Amino acid sequence: MSDRVINIMCFGDSNTYGVNPKTGMRYPRNKRWTGILQELLGKDYYVIEEGIGGRTTVWEDPLADNRCGIKALPMLLDSHSPLDLVIVMLGGNDWKHRFGAMPEDTACGVEKLIKLIRSHVYGVGCSVPEILIAAPVPIGEHLEMSPYTGFGMEAVKYSRMLPGFVEKVAERYGCMYINAGDVAYPDEGDQMHLSEISHRNLAIRFFDMIKAHFEGGM
Repeated sequence: MSDRVINIMCFGDSNTYGVNPKTGMRYPRNKRWTGILQELLGKDYYVIEEGIGGRTTVWEDPLADNRCGIKALPMLLDSHSPLDLVIVMLGGNDWKHRFGAMPEDTACGVEKLIKLIRSHVYGVGCSVPEILIAAPVPIGEHLEMSPYTGFGMEAVKYSRMLPGFVEKVAERYGCMYINAGDVAYPDEGDQMHLSEISHRNLAIRFFDMIKAHFEGGM
């Protein structure tokens, strides 16, 4: 590797922000997957957290301001440039009743985010970052137990359908891809947010792919 630090922006929702399902508050940085990823990657990498609860791919939420991913993304690409990699892990919030979205719609939203990252006008000396698409962790099967409102049981089904659609989008655009649900799971209590163990498992999954990509697995 060169002496230059590799900059990685993690663009997501409350599971990137790091909501603790037991308290509703935020995990400390060293318990969040983003912070653990930074620790694993070391000083040659800089991991930037850009998660917020309720963020959608492309939908404007009439009940929560500043949650539309595609509107937030251009400013973040500018403010954190130069970027080498953008990790996008969004989709679960698209299935609130008020949006009426299907898994296919969310996959189209992810596609629009990819196109935006690829077409954005970056500053002098900044190249277009690579993209890693992560299908988000599925919603728990017992959603009725969750304190979070706005979702119907169809969201549980959609969350299990999404990876198949998103993987095809990632392949079509030559993006890296992981299914977060292969290694991480929603807490049994709130049915949406990750336990400490799942945060660590997810960080390790990202670490393996990023390390292999930028360093050939060395």
